[in-house]
Amino acid sequence: MNIKQSELKIPVGGVVVVGNLNLPAQAKGIVLFAHGSGSGRFSPRNQYVAKKFNESKIATLLFDLLTIEEEQEDIVTAQYRFNIKLLADRLVGATKWLKNDPVTKNLSFGYFGDSTGAAAALIAAAKLSKDISALVSRGGRPDLAGDYLHDVVAPTLLLVGGLDTAVIELNRKAQSRMTNKNKLEIIPGATHLFEEPGKLEIVAKLSADWFLRYLL
Repeated sequence: MNIKQSELKIPVGGVVVVGNLNLPAQAKGIVLFAHGSGSGRFSPRNQYVAKKFNESKIATLLFDLLTIEEEQEDIVTAQYRFNIKLLADRLVGATKWLKNDPVTKNLSFGYFGDSTGAAAALIAAAKLSKDISALVSRGGRPDLAGDYLHDVVAPTLLLVGGLDTAVIELNRKAQSRMTNKNKLEIIPGATHLFEEPGKLEIVAKLSADWFLRYLL
């Protein structure tokens, strides 16, 4: 498969975030990955999912919402991982940057968020309602998006592991506040990180199908 790969340095909110862009030939859409703290563009799980998207001719941007220094500080203080506003603002900034880049500006845009990154993706989708076509949350905390949930327009898929009982309940509560087209999919036998054999493959397949339906 012909995939153009490049590293992007995107200025947002006074810092520069770094991302890896994979652009398959004839791609019509792009999915930006919004990672929770402790996970980033080098996460094997996210790279696996992104690869499956690329195989479906969907471009991907895996990037770190926090700088290296912020990640290191967060390990000690945990001050950034639940700063959803900061994460959402950076996702909005990166989206606007890509919307102005000649390489990506004509693509349709979607978000894939995990953990607290899912809340940031929902807030960003609410703020950019005309620009975001689809969204997937994997083991996410959509409840942390608060009042923004009502303003999300993009069709949203919520994926949660069947053994991740606390997060299932948080997703159900968040879903009850959403007015867009949405679906909660519980994957039997999976824990929070979907580390069990075959579970991440299910995540990738369901997510790719969602984006192929609503993003392109």
